[in-house]
Amino acid sequence: MLWFFFCVAILVFGYFTYGKFIEKIFVINPNRTTPAYSDQDGVDYMPMSKTKIWLIQLLNIAGTGPIFGPILGALYGPVAMLWIVIGCIFAGAVHDYFCGMLSIRNGGATMPYLAGKFLGKPVKVFINVMALILLLLVGVVFVASPAQLLSTITFDVLGSSSSAINLGNPEEIHRVVETAKDLTVWGMDKATVISVWTLIIFAYYIFATLLPIDKIIGRVYPLFGALLLFMSVGMVYGLVSSHLSAADPIEFFRTVNADGAGLTWEKFTQNFQVKGDVPIWPLLFLTISCGALSGFHATQTPLMARCAENESEGRFIFYGAMIAEGVIALVWCMVGLAFYENPQALQDAISAGSPSKVVYDSSLHFLGFIGGIFAVLGVVVLPITSGDTAFRAARLQIAEIFKLEQHSLTKRLIIAVPLFALGFVVSKLDFSVLWRYFTWANQMTAMVMLWTAAGYLYRYNKFHWVASIPAWFMSSVCFTYLAYNKIGFGLDYELSCYIGLGLTVFCVILFFAFLKPLGDGDPEALVTE
Repeated sequence: MLWFFFCVAILVFGYFTYGKFIEKIFVINPNRTTPAYSDQDGVDYMPMSKTKIWLIQLLNIAGTGPIFGPILGALYGPVAMLWIVIGCIFAGAVHDYFCGMLSIRNGGATMPYLAGKFLGKPVKVFINVMALILLLLVGVVFVASPAQLLSTITFDVLGSSSSAINLGNPEEIHRVVETAKDLTVWGMDKATVISVWTLIIFAYYIFATLLPIDKIIGRVYPLFGALLLFMSVGMVYGLVSSHLSAADPIEFFRTVNADGAGLTWEKFTQNFQVKGDVPIWPLLFLTISCGALSGFHATQTPLMARCAENESEGRFIFYGAMIAEGVIALVWCMVGLAFYENPQALQDAISAGSPSKVVYDSSLHFLGFIGGIFAVLGVVVLPITSGDTAFRAARLQIAEIFKLEQHSLTKRLIIAVPLFALGFVVSKLDFSVLWRYFTWANQMTAMVMLWTAAGYLYRYNKFHWVASIPAWFMSSVCFTYLAYNKIGFGLDYELSCYIGLGLTVFCVILFFAFLKPLGDGDPEALVTE
């Protein structure tokens, strides 16, 4: 238990120390007018308070990634928590901060524009395609997971069956619902209910994508934030109370403590995966993305950069929201490492119903039926609030590419209608396949954003190592994964590692050979209005 709270404390400490260090390297300019005022259009550009922006930013970036990813990552063992803490402070929060601040400095520009400006046009073309694919996958993945969870809640609450159910036992309710073959809701089976929820979520996405940002997103997100807070605090309470229970205690790290030796250093280096050919390097660093480092954030952060009132708010909004997401990831990684008796039981639960089954089962166990339902709703709002802004970001990126103004509703519909139609078609693909491509596209985008931040710092003669070293690390991760995994080239593992290292060295050489310095310091840091 102490190790879990120590990790949370380190994240908070990182915000106040390393976050401040990163802010000093960037050099904020509180006197510079932000795009929220200079480009205000009443739709996408408008000033909002930093607390509201922080909440929207957190809900935007925290989809199912900081929940499903850490649950899957728990199969690797306690090393997953190390990656969340180290990755969040030194890579993920740095990634988000520079993306947000560079967007503010460049009129609310999207990440592909920034990549083109600081790395060159070929990179801009590549990341335009990659980011659009990622946004589409995010929008689709973040429809499938909440629709599945909402359908489960629907059946547990409203399902009618001939089976006898003990209403005082929430886990028995869910067990009977899962096994009953004649279960229906208003005459609909589970597949039909999932389709209905999918259509409802897509309908919400359409309105949230087309309407001004303060009409839906700015108004309903405080409610979503309350559910998120209940979920996070509730699961921590459930873990602690179960740990302290005299009747049926659940020890922290129970899943990986079958030998009874406790949390030892050897367990941090041990791979607890029950499946073969699932090495920690590089797969852990793609399995846990949101909560440690996620390229999806680079597509969302400019949305809030267009609403920031002052550059001095950047560390709180961008770096701070990432740290908060890291805490959420730690909570669910801890659930994965504690709730089941061993790694095989955790794997069986995931295989039976994806990580959503782990979410649902653990929430009911720790918080009871009513509390568990509200906790699951707190999980549901995360993918929904990321999916709506994913389609919004895709609309804005397409508009930027084709130079289509987005003030009029007609111009927004020209982009949004085919975008949602394509998304609905893709949503019918197998979730596990979508997730594998999503994780790779996600971390490839993160890699490019880190290189972009490094390019900005290097060209203005700043301390670029804070972005360069994470960029090198993620380059090696992504290249190795592409060479080794079946969605890539499926090569031998050792050969893939050498290829990943070689391609990373090649990128480093290109970086220093072709990027030319622009001067000492960013001139925009000296602008007085």
